[in-house]
Amino acid sequence: MPATSKYWLLKTEPESFSIQDLARAPKKTTCWDGVRNYQARNFMRDEMQVGDRVLFYHSSTESPAIVGTATIVREGYPDPTAWDKSDHHYDPASSPENPRWCMVDIRLERIFDEALPLSQLRGVAALKEMELLRKGSRLSVQPVRKVEFEAVLKLAGVK
Repeated sequence: MPATSKYWLLKTEPESFSIQDLARAPKKTTCWDGVRNYQARNFMRDEMQVGDRVLFYHSSTESPAIVGTATIVREGYPDPTAWDKSDHHYDPASSPENPRWCMVDIRLERIFDEALPLSQLRGVAALKEMELLRKGSRLSVQPVRKVEFEAVLKLAGVK
């Protein structure tokens, strides 16, 4: 584990991949592939480290919400979906020799007993600066401050 852990929020559309899907994955672990935004890619490639903690967020639903936590278990490495012509994440500018995109592996820590909807998060003073709550923020991989991560755990009743 790194000397100073970082904290992240990963967004996913639950109809594509939900926290329940992660719970069913072998060893409750999966790769986080298909990210096609340079800033998000840079976070995964350059900053995420084994042991960093993750807030798992269901987006594009009737009630978007933080639904649990995970841990980074493998640091950034090339995302082979980028050079697979049959994959919907295919990028013809990427290749095994010159990968443009990367991914990390995550392992489920816990599913919250109750999801924490975006509407509830907006009313929490400790989260007022959280990237997720900024108007127009759409980034699927976001840094989270330690104080924000701890405030979310407190809201979820996690010690």
